[in-house]
Amino acid sequence: MTAEEIDALIMALPGAERSAAYGQPCWRIAGKFLTRLRSEDDSLALDVGSLERRDMLVEMEPGTFHLTDHYRGYSYVLIRIAEVDREWLEAELKARWRKVASAALRRAHPDLT
Repeated sequence: MTAEEIDALIMALPGAERSAAYGQPCWRIAGKFLTRLRSEDDSLALDVGSLERRDMLVEMEPGTFHLTDHYRGYSYVLIRIAEVDREWLEAELKARWRKVASAALRRAHPDLT
């Protein structure tokens, strides 16, 4: 995938907005952080819910998923956007949307809950 394709997936989510974090492009849902792009390694930083799940992804597909020391204590995984499966990422972004969207936004979009 490309950065433009990632942007299109995210901007299709209700409440999505472009922003910046650490001088890099990021996306928020109604002001709450969703994910960010890391230009230094063309990766997307995404919270996958648990350290165990993150570690499993890195172990199973190290060509797609990786970490830096900064993320070791967090449930974020770094996803090489050129390698990630589009359907998997779309499902993960929707799952993350459900975690950060307000209750009112979730109620307004029951197809995503």
